[in-house]
Amino acid sequence: MISSHTAARRRAGAAIAAALLLTACTPGDHRGQGGDPTGPPPTLSSPTPSASIEPLAACPASGVQIRSTGSDAAMGLRALGLELVNCGDRPYQLNGYPILHVFDEQREPVMLRVVNGAKEITSGFDQPAGPVTLAPAERATAVVLWRNLVTDSTVVATNGKYLTVAPAAGQPAAEVDPDGPVDLGNTGRIGVSAWKKAAPATPVPTRPARPPAPSAVPSSVSPPEGRL
Repeated sequence: MISSHTAARRRAGAAIAAALLLTACTPGDHRGQGGDPTGPPPTLSSPTPSASIEPLAACPASGVQIRSTGSDAAMGLRALGLELVNCGDRPYQLNGYPILHVFDEQREPVMLRVVNGAKEITSGFDQPAGPVTLAPAERATAVVLWRNLVTDSTVVATNGKYLTVAPAAGQPAAEVDPDGPVDLGNTGRIGVSAWKKAAPATPVPTRPARPPAPSAVPSSVSPPEGRL
């Protein structure tokens, strides 16, 4: 039986795939694009289950849960969906971009540059950031994008294995499932779209129950006089 969470991941993956088919990007010269990530990366301890696989049993102190919703790839372009859920009991404010940090197999930070809006990676995800207010149980979404592109054989390709995401600078980060390697080639950069409010989930309509079949002789009908 397919769980509701698995179905949500498949729907999100299909939506990302549709967005990728509508975008196009001509690779340029990506040499010398590496750089330090903005701010110190969080410290990772031993591996923990990803929120995208097993939802947290209790709402964390931050009042939000962050998880991945699946990835897709087209012509070397990678796209990973992110979902932030307000699991608290009060409104939650967002205004900006997710804060990303990538780590290698040894859980050491990968040095890269985060591109807000992903303009240098692809088009179609550069909607500017704006204020977002999430009521309890409401969601916000964003997309992480990168290219598996190698333009210089003398530069070692970068492959990340772990990904953490924070709602904003200075906020607690959550480890999310990247749904595969973060294979940046030698581009040294990763993009992310701004947080936007997700549309409410549409409930699945239920089929009305069939009316009961009428009896052979309704109780309100009197039998013929000859049978009295």
